[in-house]
Amino acid sequence: MTQIDANGKYFKTLNEEIRSSADADLEIDNLMGQRYIGAGLGGKNLFLRGMPGNDLGCYLDGGTIRVAGNAQDQTGDTMNAGAILVEGSSGDSTGYAMRGGKIFVLGNAGYRVGIHMKAYKEQQPVIVVGGETGSFLGEYQAGGTIIVLGLRSGGKAPVGNLCCAGMHGGRMFLRCRELPPDLPAQVNTAPATPADLRSIDGYLDDFCKTFKIEKQPVLAEPFFLITPNTKNPYKSLYTFN
Repeated sequence: MTQIDANGKYFKTLNEEIRSSADADLEIDNLMGQRYIGAGLGGKNLFLRGMPGNDLGCYLDGGTIRVAGNAQDQTGDTMNAGAILVEGSSGDSTGYAMRGGKIFVLGNAGYRVGIHMKAYKEQQPVIVVGGETGSFLGEYQAGGTIIVLGLRSGGKAPVGNLCCAGMHGGRMFLRCRELPPDLPAQVNTAPATPADLRSIDGYLDDFCKTFKIEKQPVLAEPFFLITPNTKNPYKSLYTFN
């Protein structure tokens, strides 16, 4: 594994060093907010120490980025494939316009997680957040799967205000005993069935193994499934016909 010291390096210089390395496995130490780490990268595995800046893994096209700490805003912006694993928390717009791959965040995530998230055929992105998210979770979600576990939420809804605003595709799972009261009329909600939970069992298993969490306590709390309401779609709000 190649080790790179990011201390004091301009983000363009650092990213060029990462991109030009002949080694597929790199450890980047002493990050201090450098942006665009792993942008458009594919086929490399990065282990990051310190604080990566905005747009970590934007347009990621394969490989794995693991952060031993927190990430900032727009982590996984428009990523296409691969995995981003954050051992701490992540900022706003995590998974912005994400269209493939997976983002796992052990801690919390900020506002507008999964905004404009989309899917196409075999491209089925997933975001799993172990803690809570801010407001506007799944805003304009068009595809893929968002799972929020609220591991330390005590059963309350692990989301902020206006969850699912504009949601018109995909699905969302919230691990809680009561749903937030301000969900829009344009979504359907129901307790997750055994079949629903089986459909995300692989994601939960992967998440728990990634962060060394016991899976059984995660499944001990109820889950709710949220999907778009096709009988009352958001389309009616944007068109006159």
